[in-house]
Amino acid sequence: MPRRGYADTFNPATGESLGPCADANPDDVNAAVASAKTAFDTWSRTKPADRAVMMRKVAAVLRDNALDLALLDAANCGSPVHEMVRDVRNAASQFDFFAGLVTEIKGDTIPMGEGVINMSVREPYGVVGRIVAYNHPLMFTAAKSAAPLAAGNTVVMKPPVQAPLSAYRLMELVDGIFPPGVWNVISGGTPCGVALSEHPDVPFVSLIGSVATGRAVARAGAERLKRITLELGGKNACVVYPDADLERASTGAVNGMNFTWSGQSCGSTSRLFVHASVHDEVVAKVLEKIRHYRPGIPTDMDTTMGAIVSRAQHDKVMRYIDIGKAEGATVACGGKAPDDPALSKGWFIEPTVFTGVTADMRIAREEIFGPVLSVISWTDEDEMFKQVNAVEYGLTGAVFTRDLANAHRAAGRIQSGFIWVNNAGPHFLGTGYGGYKQSGIGRDESIEELLSYTQSKNINITL
Repeated sequence: MPRRGYADTFNPATGESLGPCADANPDDVNAAVASAKTAFDTWSRTKPADRAVMMRKVAAVLRDNALDLALLDAANCGSPVHEMVRDVRNAASQFDFFAGLVTEIKGDTIPMGEGVINMSVREPYGVVGRIVAYNHPLMFTAAKSAAPLAAGNTVVMKPPVQAPLSAYRLMELVDGIFPPGVWNVISGGTPCGVALSEHPDVPFVSLIGSVATGRAVARAGAERLKRITLELGGKNACVVYPDADLERASTGAVNGMNFTWSGQSCGSTSRLFVHASVHDEVVAKVLEKIRHYRPGIPTDMDTTMGAIVSRAQHDKVMRYIDIGKAEGATVACGGKAPDDPALSKGWFIEPTVFTGVTADMRIAREEIFGPVLSVISWTDEDEMFKQVNAVEYGLTGAVFTRDLANAHRAAGRIQSGFIWVNNAGPHFLGTGYGGYKQSGIGRDESIEELLSYTQSKNINITL
């Protein structure tokens, strides 16, 4: 078998190495899964209330160390530290949330007549493998462990290969809270993820990542009929009606793009459909509001926009900007690296807006995962919805209108799993987050997520 290896991780703001990180091979995955499998026997029989106590301790550790963990993420994934602090707090909130739901893992009783009792119970699957993306390293590593742990599963978490440092520190901080083997972290690239997805002792695999990776995980899972949940890509629409509050709509269009972390979000509303009658006014307001986002050093508390996570992703985004120009779209702002010499060694791209975009252009159809907003003018509502739904994705959508009928009609016709009306961007803990079509399978951040980590057993008792 190959020997355990190491690979450097980098600071996207400077291009400098932050040192070697473990690059797990199949032997390492086997060891982590074996530990989790051994721990499952005891953890699954631990009283739910006792599991909740331990989870609340993790939430307290996260809050107590929010700034330190956020600084690690800022240095390693390139997003601004002030935003990463919020990520840590969100993770803590999810640990508390799912700790509070452990008594809701309920079954049912079914009437069978005198002398017979029939009931169902919910039981955990066993070892859960979770593979998460690089845009929110700490939050995903922590928060996406909460539901499976609350349900009585043990977890093997693979943090993003581009930014594993906060996961290492997190596991040091929580050491001793859970019994050994309950919560495990392995870091590495594709071979590590493949080994985890294919492992015979991992009956449940969950991914946050690209559609291509999701398909690969699903194929691996299909071989052993694993339970699979996926949160994948998005090419999300923000629709502005002529009657909308244009100040609110332009703010929503900018907020929905998540420029703070350079548009690196599957939920970003990267297609802005604006009615022709208000197009110029909305674009002018968007361009004004985007001026708030200026690329800067991510570990600086005053930075409003960070770096692209890697050179490869930076080059991909720049290729799409070139494609947009070649297709005939107009660069209304951005489209290049910032001029600041202090940022010259990092992987930065200015917030970019294309106007004159048509729905058949690649920049309007393919997920860029960068700070690129495409503005599309519309007049006919039916044709607009046809264009909105023409892509393979269906994660989020936003609608801006003062007319309640418009709002309900649009929310019903947009083929996405999460819709905002007169808002864009935020998640709401307790509401199911997930996509239609190629944007995924399953729902997170809600009781649906918790119950998805359980399987139902029916018990029939003759007295």
